[in-house]
Amino acid sequence: MRSAAVDWGGAFRLGGTLSRAAFRVLEGIGSARLDAHDAAPAIARRKRAAALRAVLAELCRIHRIDTVLRGRIPEAPAVLVANHSSYLDPMVLAGLVPAAPIAKREVADWPVIGSGARSLGVLFVDRSDSFSGAAVLREALRCLEAGVHVLCFPEGTTTTGETLLPFHRGLFGAARLAGVPIVPIALGYEDPSLCWVGDDDFLPHYLRTTARHRTGAHVSIGAPIEARACSTAEALAIEAHWRINDLLAGSCR
Repeated sequence: MRSAAVDWGGAFRLGGTLSRAAFRVLEGIGSARLDAHDAAPAIARRKRAAALRAVLAELCRIHRIDTVLRGRIPEAPAVLVANHSSYLDPMVLAGLVPAAPIAKREVADWPVIGSGARSLGVLFVDRSDSFSGAAVLREALRCLEAGVHVLCFPEGTTTTGETLLPFHRGLFGAARLAGVPIVPIALGYEDPSLCWVGDDDFLPHYLRTTARHRTGAHVSIGAPIEARACSTAEALAIEAHWRINDLLAGSCR
């Protein structure tokens, strides 16, 4: 019986990518903790967001992700809302601008990534737990008050981008309370196989992604939506959904 050939080149590339990524995450954690030590809470949040951006921008470089950006994210604090198709999404978007991303609770248990993300200001939410949701909304408000963008994926799960799921409206209510705009963002990849949806196992998909010589991402930033221009959080979520759907139809599909 013939044994399968081993792709030693791919294995070495993977090992190099993982080791560089782990080192950069750990380095970022140490830097963030040092910078934020004894700082006022608002300053600490800004420092963590800046450290997270630096780490994720470097991880994009390590993973050979090339991002084409259309539009501009405002400097003033805002709630950034985007469609969600891959675990790469927060890395791409939060690598562009300092922000506090909201992630699902399960990510907090991932080795290195979970503890590192929490130290760098990522907010973890268990959508099945109303207390967890309320706690994250309170922390999101504190981030906005500190001048930090909050990044969320209001579909709550990944899709291929062909159909945009209804939005959870929690962060839209927070934007209204804080009086900050919603910035709609459409994100897509040149290769549809980069979408991570359904029953795909993470590790095999990540190994295939890491083996790529280049990953092309496209980010389109829409015009900000003034939160209080809509009468309710639900109306604001519907408006953002329409805007992102329009951006996807024009640039990412």
